[in-house]
Order: sequence, then structure tokens, then C-alpha cells
Amino acid sequence: MLKQFAAAASLVAILAGAAQAEPVKVGMITTLSGGGAGLGIDARDGFMLAVKQAGNKDLEVIIEDDQRKPDVAVQLADKMIQSDKVDVLTGIIWSNLAMAVVPSVTAQGKFYLSPNAGPSALAGKGCHPNYFSVAYQNDNLHEAAGAYSKEAGFKKTFILAPNYPAGQDSLTGFKRYYDGELAGEIYTKLGQTDYAAELAQIRASGADSVFFFLPGGMGISFLKQYADSGIGLPVVGPAFSFDQGILQAVGDAALGVKNTSQWSKDIDNDANKAFVESFQAEYGRLPSLYAAQGFDTANLLLSAMAKSDVTDADAFRAALEAADFPSVRGKFSFGPNHHPIQDIYVREVIKEGDVYTNKIVGTALTDHGDAYSDECKM
Repeated sequence: MLKQFAAAASLVAILAGAAQAEPVKVGMITTLSGGGAGLGIDARDGFMLAVKQAGNKDLEVIIEDDQRKPDVAVQLADKMIQSDKVDVLTGIIWSNLAMAVVPSVTAQGKFYLSPNAGPSALAGKGCHPNYFSVAYQNDNLHEAAGAYSKEAGFKKTFILAPNYPAGQDSLTGFKRYYDGELAGEIYTKLGQTDYAAELAQIRASGADSVFFFLPGGMGISFLKQYADSGIGLPVVGPAFSFDQGILQAVGDAALGVKNTSQWSKDIDNDANKAFVESFQAEYGRLPSLYAAQGFDTANLLLSAMAKSDVTDADAFRAALEAADFPSVRGKFSFGPNHHPIQDIYVREVIKEGDVYTNKIVGTALTDHGDAYSDECKM
């Protein structure tokens, strides 16, 4: 279903410097229905909050639901480019959809700003000058989890993730920084909700800890079943499995779990404090990682619009590369393959009143880039 927003576009503080001759058209393709819809809704809401706060009419955002189906996402992207004449695309949550859409978008001369998916294939040899991953490279948070597990002294970890590009990157990233023994390694079905077989394998494995990456409803199902199983081993994961929307559904089963993230609501900088407060005021809920990434993606775009017209591709690309915006993460820059360099934190799941949330308890990796930038030849 098409939802069209005509709204503000350049940051209030830089209105006088806005360089657009005509409004920039953005095509946002994200998941708004079915499993994983909460992730896309949060990314959309964060993006549109930044647009609303900006203050003028240089930006038009066309929003469509990809239904978490690659073929639907491809059709929507082609329509947006060929019929709607968009200049920039964004919004995709899932890496299998990104792999279906991004190469076609950049081949047609359009810019793509990823607010979430960061598959390794687009960070290395498949990189492109018009593709920017604003969130992370898929391996990053899992690399941090591996580094934390090593520091925590775990010697025999059982690891599992869904069998799709982000899941494969997840376990690759974890193993890159964890040097202990693996009690087991499983790729589950994407969208799976019954983990009885996997839990039986964990119980029999002799593991001393568990690392899992299961975003959205998959993580909710696994955590509840894990808690009910009585296995009781320490659990580590990336933020995707312990994000704000997931925690309320999981409840006490998540308390005390350590997870890794490049963003948290308690990062102490002015941009983040203002974002958390304004998101709550606008939507009546705490922001998630996906909302924060959507917010940063919009502000990156707005910062580039203030410096260059999107029709001057080289100048607009340079403006994006500068990343001249106040990120809610604090320190933020792009590496040579247009993927972030940033700190990645260790968080612990806690309860504040009636709300389950996270607090930062350490830093796993500092000024961290990705393992694929040397393969990128732009």
C-alpha cells in the first residue's frame, strides 16, 4: 500500500545553505506487515521524525511495504526509479532483500542509503560508490559479541543464526573475534519459531555459553523457549535479539543478558538525548536500534542536501562521505567502502519500572570498521 509523505528536508540550522534546485525524492522500501514489521516501522518512524524536525519542503518521501519478499522489493524499486523518478532509495531491513535490490538501484545511477542491512557482499568486492551503509556492516555487532565472549572467559560456546546472508555474516563475525571452542554451530530456517530441536542440541553439547542471532519474532520465540528449557547457560547476542521492541515481548527471560550494539538510549551526547526524548513524545514508545538508524540515515541525507544538489552525483557523494551530521551514536564516520567506523558497546538487559530496556556496561570495540574494506575497489 502506497503511503506518500511530502515533508521537511533540510536541517533547521542550515536552511540558508540548502542547495537543492528541486525537491529530492526518496523511495523508502521497508517491512511494514507480517513477521518483522516492527523493525521496518521503527526505521520508518525514526527517518520520518528527522524529516519532520528539519523544517522545510525540499524532500518528498514515498513509502512502500516490501512484505519481507525479495521479488516485491525489486518490483517496488523498479517502479520508484522508473515511474516515481526517485533520486535516493532507503529502508530495507533484511539482507536478502538488500542483495536483490541494491545492485540494481546503483546500476541505474541512484543512491542507496541503508538504514539496517549491511551484507558482506556489498562491503567488499560488491561495493559501489553510490551505496552507503549507515547502520553497520553485518559482521560488526557479532564481532563485538565474539570479543566480549572471549573477554568473559567462555571456552565452549554454542552458536546459531538463521540461514540467510545476515545470519551467515553473523556467525562469521563472531568466530573472527572468539578464539574458544565451538560446542556446536547451527543455521536455522529464516522465520522459524519452534526451537525444540536446537535446544536439545545445546543441552547435549557440553557448552558453557550460547551466542545467537535471531532478529524479530525469531528471537522472541527462542528466548522464551530457552528460558522454559531450564538450560540456564549464559547467553550473548547482538542488539537485534534484545532490542526495545523485542524485550517487552520476552520479559524476564531476557534480564541480565549481555548484548552488543553501536547504539543505546543511554549514550551520553546531546543528539541522542534529544532523539530519545522527541521519539517518545512523537510515538509514545522508547526508540529501538532500528529507529535510531533510520533517524541517522535521514540526517545524513539532509546534511548532504544542504551542501549539494543531488543531480551533481560527484558532489552529492562527497557530501554523503563527509557524514557531517550529529549522529545519535556520537563518533561516526565512513570507511573507504562507505561502511561505518564507530564504537560498539556491551549492554545489559535491565528493567526500569515496568519497561525492559538496556544499559551500557562496557565498550567491546573502539573505532571499529569492517573486515572487507580492503576488497572494495571504488
